[in-house]
Amino acid sequence: MNLHIPPHSFKLSSMKHIPTPYHGWVLLDKPLTLSSQQAVTKVSHLFGRAKAGHAGTLDPLATGLLPIALGEATKLISYIMDKDKTYEFTVTWGEERATDDAEGAVIKTCVVRPTQDQILAILPQFRGNIHQIPPIYSAIKVEGRRSYDLARKGEEVSLKSRPVTIHTLTLLGAPSPSEARFEVTCSKGTYVRSLARDLAQALGAVGYVSALRRTKVGPFLEENAVTLTKLLEFQGKSGIEEHVNPVDTVLDDILVVTLTIEEMERLRLGQRLPFLEVPVGVSMGDTVVCKDANNQIGAMALWKDGVLHPKRVFNF
Repeated sequence: MNLHIPPHSFKLSSMKHIPTPYHGWVLLDKPLTLSSQQAVTKVSHLFGRAKAGHAGTLDPLATGLLPIALGEATKLISYIMDKDKTYEFTVTWGEERATDDAEGAVIKTCVVRPTQDQILAILPQFRGNIHQIPPIYSAIKVEGRRSYDLARKGEEVSLKSRPVTIHTLTLLGAPSPSEARFEVTCSKGTYVRSLARDLAQALGAVGYVSALRRTKVGPFLEENAVTLTKLLEFQGKSGIEEHVNPVDTVLDDILVVTLTIEEMERLRLGQRLPFLEVPVGVSMGDTVVCKDANNQIGAMALWKDGVLHPKRVFNF
């Protein structure tokens, strides 16, 4: 069940960020109506106003998995944002909305209600490498201005199509003749609202996303997410750290090199480190994760010509 938590139910202090001992990932189950940035602010507050950021925006009308980086984990946000994501979504047929979701005004209606067989027949054309035009109500910049700002002012917006990859697209069912539920696993940059719009057009219908939930981001899974309500139970108490996943959780697909304390310190200082022993499985130009004997991450480095070049260093 999705719990609606109105913004005013959290009272946040205006105090500035101060250093905290929290470094890692909080897997938040974002509720309806809360923006991703509002969610980050609330989680940061609950963890002692830690430095924080999110890995991939969820619209206020979307729910589900929102990975929030705390402390040194914020250095890896760009890395996790490049990972594939999985969503479950519902398309409501019969209405086209300005925003391609339930928030927008109805701009067109249609009596066509696609059958399950018709839907299954057109799904293959939306799998693999495709092109899609993002919704005009999106954060994409047009000559330095956000597309949604232009659309809200009634200005004409024309966005170019972009290549994206749809790894899987499955029809989960049809709760009613006017609705169909889907699951999609897709690449960075995919708009589910655009996918729903284009599915409807291919079926000779119109439709919009009436429900959207993210269930997977890279290695992070919905079943491991925690709600804001649950986190609030720990406010002012111990135990909240149990909901912080290690910084290097998102790096499980990168090979690890073990360094001495002295070697790690050199990388942290931004120095290149001669490392003549070729790490097993590493090729020229590969990025490796550098850890100490205690399995503590200290840096990410580029392996080149027998030398480790620091790319990102972590200070705990």
